[in-house]
Parts: sequence; structure tokens; C-alpha cells
Amino acid sequence: MKTVFKLISIVFTMLFFWAAYVQWNDPDALLWYAIYGSAAVASLFFFLDKLSFNIALLLFALYFIGVFIFWPDQFEGVGLEDGEINNIEHARESLGLLINALAMLMYGLRIRHTKKKT
Repeated sequence: MKTVFKLISIVFTMLFFWAAYVQWNDPDALLWYAIYGSAAVASLFFFLDKLSFNIALLLFALYFIGVFIFWPDQFEGVGLEDGEINNIEHARESLGLLINALAMLMYGLRIRHTKKKT
């Protein structure tokens, strides 16, 4: 089971670094570099067994709160043809933060589970 989580964390590391990279043309790119970059670093630390439960939990909480902060006034989907561009952009940002939050929750639960075994 440890190998599965190692593989998942390295995949998430690459995906989060890629998500940060593609923010270069976003008006608030620095914010999203920090958001996805911290998720990538946390994923790498999990892979290296250096991520603490408290950091994973803190990141989960911050990302989860961000889901609600960035949630659009009216959800119109995530496709460009679905509606007003600002609502679409906010929906995409919220869903990205939800993915980050769920990854950190998974890491935190796995860390907690392995610590209880020892």
C-alpha cells in the first residue's frame, strides 16, 4: 500500500507543478504559483516521508476555505461556452482548490494511519 501512495504523491507532485506553470498568463499568477507550488512541495515532501500531519492538515484547511472564497456567485460550469467568463474562472479556481484540499486530506489521513501503526 505504501508504494501506491508514493506513486500517487509523485503524480500529484508533477500535476501541481504543471498547474503552477500554466498560470503564467493569469492576472493573479503569483497567487496561483504559491497555491499550486505549495501543493507540489507538500506532495514531494509526502513522497520523501517529510510531510508532517499538522502541515497536511493546515494546507487542507486553507485550500478548503479557499474553495468557498473563490466559489462563483452563480455556478455556470467550467466550459467556456457555459456562461459568463468570471463565473467560469471562479468555478475552475474553486475546483482546483478542492483537488488540492482532497490531496492534502489524503496525505494527512495516510500519515496519521501510518503513525498509529508504529
